[in-house]
Amino acid sequence: MSTESVTTQLPPAQEASLKKLTLIWVLTMLALFPILALLGGLMRSAQANLVTNLPADRFYSFMTLHGVGMVGTWFVAAMAGAVFCLRRYVAVSVKVNWIAYFGTLLGVVLLLACTLIGKYGAGWYFLYPLPFKAMGAWEGWATATFFATLGVLGVSWTLWSLDLVRAIAVKYPLSAALGWDCIRGKKDAQEVPPSVLISLVATLANLVGLVTAVVLLVLLAIEHLGGGTPNDALLLKNLTFLFGHLLVNITLYFGVAMVYELLPAYTGRAWKNNKLIAIAWNIVLLLVILAYFHHLYMDFVQLRWMQLVGQISSYMSAIPAAVMSIFGALANLYRSKMRWTMASSLLFLGVLGWTIGGIGAVIDSTVAVNLLFHNTLWVPAHFHTYFLMGLTLMVLGGCFHIAEALSGEIEKKWLSKLVLVLMCVGGYGFLLMFYISGADSVPRRYASYSPDIAQGIIHAKIATAFVAVFLVGLLIYIWETGRRCVRAFRAV
Repeated sequence: MSTESVTTQLPPAQEASLKKLTLIWVLTMLALFPILALLGGLMRSAQANLVTNLPADRFYSFMTLHGVGMVGTWFVAAMAGAVFCLRRYVAVSVKVNWIAYFGTLLGVVLLLACTLIGKYGAGWYFLYPLPFKAMGAWEGWATATFFATLGVLGVSWTLWSLDLVRAIAVKYPLSAALGWDCIRGKKDAQEVPPSVLISLVATLANLVGLVTAVVLLVLLAIEHLGGGTPNDALLLKNLTFLFGHLLVNITLYFGVAMVYELLPAYTGRAWKNNKLIAIAWNIVLLLVILAYFHHLYMDFVQLRWMQLVGQISSYMSAIPAAVMSIFGALANLYRSKMRWTMASSLLFLGVLGWTIGGIGAVIDSTVAVNLLFHNTLWVPAHFHTYFLMGLTLMVLGGCFHIAEALSGEIEKKWLSKLVLVLMCVGGYGFLLMFYISGADSVPRRYASYSPDIAQGIIHAKIATAFVAVFLVGLLIYIWETGRRCVRAFRAV
């Protein structure tokens, strides 16, 4: 029987349905992640000349599937985990959550079709007008299917996000949920858990990004279906990176919300909201929307003030969220009777990875540095760090916590230690090769390296070995978590 007993805002039948859906989300993530990780390993193997029969067009279709697939997988996994935690405080709609799941599945099918069958390979960033200039590398229908993928996922996730905002607004006035009452020092202010505040900030920012995506898709549709005049490439690039940058960042924030909610279960200390936390995350809500400008430093026609806003916002949006969360986690841990388990270790290591990747991102968001690093492997180095060893570990920790709690099956300590060692050694070894390559001016997005950048081949070979180490640890984790999910599903 399930050992997971917390106060919930849902009726028993809906509570059971949400638990089952959460377990399905976890199993879906456990199925998609290793496939997408293997694609990443295959691409690094091709760059290392260990795989010599991977054509360039297939490399870029794999790169597109890997990029879009990973971001989408971790977005839904992080949001599903956050929603599961928030059910203690708010009554989400289980029906809307199911709609989001089936909409995501449809999006996955469309993405697989356009990349694996249609060979669409313009990248997740689909910079205009590249998707429409295939030059025979992919089919025209593949481009249409890719944008249909974005449309289906966008509609599903918008409904999901709106429902979460609705659920929070029903329980708390939005001013209170955003911590404004706490900031003003209102004496009778309703206590709002930090996970609710962070999730609301993430969801509101997400809605801005999704609306931006709608505008982008409409502009593209008007041009290519209505026979309109060509769009402005710089405008579309701004819209693309506003949407993409927000999606990646709010995915991280949902992971952080899980850390705020779950880590106290292992330290035995409450992690309550306060004025500093509220101020920090309100600053993040404002500045994260403006920080995307750092992706366009190379666009010399971009207005100068936008570039300045990009650098300032990139610095200022990173500091409040990271500093409050990092020091908050350390304070919650300090002199506590911490239970070091698979789940708690992954949650803590995820905060560490987020910190390291964030430092790399801030370095790259400095204009003077970006001039040198922008088109090198330093860029995938920093975003793989805060995604792979940051967000991914946070979500994997949350998923193991959920699976263990609902199944009642206790972990094997020695096996957990083995998983943690393999994933950390493999993950950071893989990332280190990206950083060294970036500092060595090895370009990104190359399917293969010519002799004059032979250092990229050597680094890719070493990285491939570390990928194998990481995958061994991941497969053990998947087995341990997956069988607990199956057992829990039968017990719920």
